[in-house]
Amino acid sequence: MAPKRRGKKGKAKGNAVVDGVAPEDMSKEQVEEHVARIREELDREREERNYFQLERDKIHTFWEITRRQLEEKKAELRNKDREMEEAEERHQVEIKVYKQKVKHLLYEHQNNLAEVKTEGTVVMKLAQKEHRAQEGALRKDMRVLKVELKEQELANEVVIKNLRLKQAEEITKMRNDFERQVREIEAKYDKKMKMLRDELDLRRKTEIHEVEERKNGQISTLMQRHEEAFTDIKNYYNDITLNNLALINSLKEQMEDMRKKEEYLEREMAEVSLQNKRLAEPLQRAKEEMSEMQKRLGNHERDKQILACTKARLKVTEKELKDLKWEHEILEQRFIKVQQEREELYRKFTAAIQEVQQKTGFKNLVLERKLQALNAAVEKREVQFNEVLAASNLDPTALTLVSRKLEDVLESKNTTIKDLQYELARVCKAHNDLLRTYEAKLLAFGIPLDNVGFKPLETAVIGQTLGQGPAGLVGAPT
Repeated sequence: MAPKRRGKKGKAKGNAVVDGVAPEDMSKEQVEEHVARIREELDREREERNYFQLERDKIHTFWEITRRQLEEKKAELRNKDREMEEAEERHQVEIKVYKQKVKHLLYEHQNNLAEVKTEGTVVMKLAQKEHRAQEGALRKDMRVLKVELKEQELANEVVIKNLRLKQAEEITKMRNDFERQVREIEAKYDKKMKMLRDELDLRRKTEIHEVEERKNGQISTLMQRHEEAFTDIKNYYNDITLNNLALINSLKEQMEDMRKKEEYLEREMAEVSLQNKRLAEPLQRAKEEMSEMQKRLGNHERDKQILACTKARLKVTEKELKDLKWEHEILEQRFIKVQQEREELYRKFTAAIQEVQQKTGFKNLVLERKLQALNAAVEKREVQFNEVLAASNLDPTALTLVSRKLEDVLESKNTTIKDLQYELARVCKAHNDLLRTYEAKLLAFGIPLDNVGFKPLETAVIGQTLGQGPAGLVGAPT
């Protein structure tokens, strides 16, 4: 940007005035200052002139460059116009060439279409012939499958019947054995009960007899003691009475002597009374000791009798214990034998069920795979046939006739497939019913299902739900 120009105080060519002072009147210092300012203004003017020259040169250069670019663009525009004219000419030529090629292609397409129609007719005839051959083979396979299903059903029914007969025989045999064992055990324990009842009655009678004997002995001892005491007292009082009578008679005769000796006799009587009292207590102790010794003697005799009875009962009990041990060993051996027979029957029954289940599952799997393969083949043939019909452009009447025949054939095949599905569902239902019967029998015999060792596999038909009725009542698939 150009520097700003300051307003300067110029001086006139004639009588110029600088800072209000004429040049003639200026001093040297003022003149020098004035010259310095003029030089500064001169330098500034030179800088501005150089700046404007640079700006002018730059603008001139830009103008030259722009003019040159304009000429180049005009030349390019002329070239583009010429190229567009040439491209238009080439485009017209190519359009003519492509029109000619389209004519040739239409002609070739018509020829190819005629050839394809001819080949389609031949292929359709071959496909019909092959379809008839496959239909015959499928019918033959269907008949073979029906025969196999019937044979399998008969074999399963025979196996189930044999298993039921064997199971009924084994159950009857085991029931008879258990009833016989129950009768034997009841008879044995009735006999033991009778023996125990007799033994207890004998023991009770013996104890009652012992108690009665002890009571009779005690009663007789007490009566004897009472009689002896009564006799002693009677004799004592009789003696006293006789003595008293004698004393009375003597006292009557010796009244005077007795009166004299009255005080002496009273003293003697007091002494005798004291002596009687002193002797009564040792006598009572002696009597008690005697009764205690007699009681001990009776208890000793009774203990001897009880010991003898206990030894006899111990011998009888030891003999019964030996007999019971022998019977227990026999029963254990019988129980082990019966348990082994039950396990053997259970193993055979499980093996038979597994074999029937494996055979049935394998045959069901084979039949399902064959049925799926046949359905896939029929669908594939139907698609091929539809494509052949679409490509052949047959007469509508002939096409309707062929379609009707094909629908009849497909309907017959669908009927055959439904029959096979019904037979398969019936066989699967019979297999499942057999499994349920087997589980019910196991539960009836008290065998948990977890102890079987394997999980029975229930068969199912793809796309169908089996009912809960008998195997012969399976509904046909819809």
